[in-house]
Amino acid sequence: MRVQPGSPHPLGATWDGRGVNVAVFSGVAERVELCLFESPGDTTETERIALASSTGGVWHGYFPDLRPGQLYGLRAAGPYRPAEGPRCNPHKLLFDPYAKAVGRDVRHDDSLFGYGLGSADEDLTMNLADSAGSAPLAAVVDTAFSWGDDVPPRRAPADTVIYELHVKGFTKRHPGVPAPLRGTYAGLASPAAVEHLLDLGITAVELLPVQYRVSERFLVEQGLTNYWGYNTLGFFAPDPRLAAATDPQGVVREFKTMVATLHEAGIAVLLDVAYDHTAEGSELGPTLAFRGLDNAAYYHLADEHRYTHDDQGIGNALDVGHPRTLQLITDSLRYWVSEMHVDGFRFDLAPARARAFAKYDQLPAAFELLQQDPVLAGVHLVAGPWEDGEAGPAAGSVPGKWWEWNGRFRDTVRRFWAGAPQQSGDLAGRLSGSPDLYGDDDRRPSTSINVVTAHDGFTLADLVSYERKRNEANMRDNADGTDADDSWNCGVEGPTTDPAVTALRRRQVRNMLLTLILSPGVPLLQAGDELEHTQLGNNHAYCQDNELTWLDWTADDERRSLFDFTRRLLRLRADEPVFRRRRHLSPGRPLPGGDVTGVSWLHPAGREMRQEDWTTPVQSLGVLLVGQEVGERDERGRPVIGNSYLELLNAADERVDFVLPAELTALGIDVVLHTAGTDTGSQRGTGVVDLPPHSAAVLQIRPPEAD
Repeated sequence: MRVQPGSPHPLGATWDGRGVNVAVFSGVAERVELCLFESPGDTTETERIALASSTGGVWHGYFPDLRPGQLYGLRAAGPYRPAEGPRCNPHKLLFDPYAKAVGRDVRHDDSLFGYGLGSADEDLTMNLADSAGSAPLAAVVDTAFSWGDDVPPRRAPADTVIYELHVKGFTKRHPGVPAPLRGTYAGLASPAAVEHLLDLGITAVELLPVQYRVSERFLVEQGLTNYWGYNTLGFFAPDPRLAAATDPQGVVREFKTMVATLHEAGIAVLLDVAYDHTAEGSELGPTLAFRGLDNAAYYHLADEHRYTHDDQGIGNALDVGHPRTLQLITDSLRYWVSEMHVDGFRFDLAPARARAFAKYDQLPAAFELLQQDPVLAGVHLVAGPWEDGEAGPAAGSVPGKWWEWNGRFRDTVRRFWAGAPQQSGDLAGRLSGSPDLYGDDDRRPSTSINVVTAHDGFTLADLVSYERKRNEANMRDNADGTDADDSWNCGVEGPTTDPAVTALRRRQVRNMLLTLILSPGVPLLQAGDELEHTQLGNNHAYCQDNELTWLDWTADDERRSLFDFTRRLLRLRADEPVFRRRRHLSPGRPLPGGDVTGVSWLHPAGREMRQEDWTTPVQSLGVLLVGQEVGERDERGRPVIGNSYLELLNAADERVDFVLPAELTALGIDVVLHTAGTDTGSQRGTGVVDLPPHSAAVLQIRPPEAD
């Protein structure tokens, strides 16, 4: 095999049309070898070639005889001194951190561990067993792709509706998707899947992790899998388990085709990414890639360097303070944007990463780095929910152009509709776009990604059916998952045939969907909530790759009804600018003039809410949104004027006759939505709106008719 010096840039194995340049970072290795394999079934490499050149800690070589499709791994010889940090072990085949495709998945066995299992001094003794037959393999790919006239959808944040989905779970049981494509990237790009998204009114999909992940050994041995995918090993490679294609090049091509197809339909593609840790786990985990190359550079080690730092219970933490690790993250993000054409990212465990950056006094610089990067500046950057308290940055700490999952919105909406007292004041803040969290630094309501349910926690159907989690199938004695879902089972735990309970649950689902979709900010729907999807009370189904997490597309009357209701809500939002305000409203009081006009908070007695009302147990609230005072201008500079609407919310156990203010009774009033199924239509001259227990209504206010 011919080898030339090559270049230290770019990192990874890069095909340039004539050969392959290989570049690998290790600041401690004394020798790095490229190991070639002929097929995924090989238990040992056919060739080992040393990367003889080293520049600034990057080992590199150019191979004019290598071609796309070549399977490969790496070996790094160097110090094995765990007590000091380095854990190089040349007996371990390593996955290239910059690999663009996966040639073989991991096969768990004891050979993958860098230390001798069962030895008296545990991980201080080197394991001499060779892991070539079990370690994952990378593959060289040709990244060229005919994108044609692919144009990323460009919508204002306020006009965006996000749909969080799992690539496999979304189509695995879809009867309209061809059987070979179900559960794959190609399945998500199929006409039936795209039609559902468009018919519902979705403008962006947020995919649960699609970067190459490894299932933990303890899960595999229990017949489970890391289904969600938050256990990344390859930050550049699309996960082959989600592809219909069986060859590495085909997997990459299939992913790109999916993105292009969704773009053609006007749907943006966001990726949920986990750059906080890797699949190697703690110091007692396997040596698969980073640990064997440069343990102390890639990982945040404890004060005793033998141990990994772990403040999230996930085994390890990437050391974002090291320039090569930060480069890995930013290079990966750029790759997914420039080569895979994705439109943005949602960063899992953002508070943990923020604490890590803050440790090095780099938090502002880290955010600015991504915002100002010429490739990343134009994409959506979303932070996972922040934490309150001393443990990390408070909610609302996300700066500038970043969006943020609004955990406060989630908790308040759930508690209000579950009947918790004294939630109206905080609910008003959420219905105003959360100005208390995002109202400074010229940030808009669209900073807030409004969520009620997501992958982690109860589904919407389970949120109104269970008060206690049912996670026994996860094989962890029901100890995993949160115990604080703020759920209410409507009087019966779990499934029931009681028609009154069933009707109440369906109203509650509609109540929360209405509150979510018609609030300022960017609504995020969890896939399947519009189909009454249930996980039978499992609120942490991360390891369930089965019908518990695969959406059931059976189209009975009730599911069609809920889908139609959700679609009507989304169309109302899309049609009416008053529900897509670009400026914050002021919670608790109307303010005439300026950018905070157009909202009044109404008491069921027919008057505006008073200061003392916000501290009482009142569980009913009216929100009057004035369409003539949206405070925006169109592309020609003309004021945007829309219709006015009155939202009536009743979370109480009793019926409420909501009295309309006198100035509204003379106007034309149309009930356009009612979660209790009450007839819609004109309410002209009617001074009272009937709100059954636990129900909500949306009324359109028509201006006075001309004489």
